[in-house]
Amino acid sequence: MVKYQESEEMYLETILLLKRKSSNVHAVNVAEELGYSKPSVSRGVNLLVQKGYIAIGSSGEIKFTAEGKERAENIYERHTVITKLLENIGASREIAEENACRIEHVITPELFEVLKKSVK
Repeated sequence: MVKYQESEEMYLETILLLKRKSSNVHAVNVAEELGYSKPSVSRGVNLLVQKGYIAIGSSGEIKFTAEGKERAENIYERHTVITKLLENIGASREIAEENACRIEHVITPELFEVLKKSVK
């Protein structure tokens, strides 16, 4: 369960960041960004469609549902807050980013709120 959740969250966060650069995002863009095969990303994208987080437009572009966009933004917020906290306590940007990616998937909402307050 945790492995799938990590993958799901990684796809949502990646789609969000790609959409901030260009509103027209396709599965191939996600594959290129993550360095994954197109079939793997296609499977992941289809699972996100099934869960109601994204929809695929007529030309293949990925669109967030309201729920999907909110979830992606929450994931990205966890990532940025944890990265900033780790940098504040002395980690390099690279180490902070790498570890934030791991921590963001397992941290409880209660602890995240505590960390968020300490960063602001």
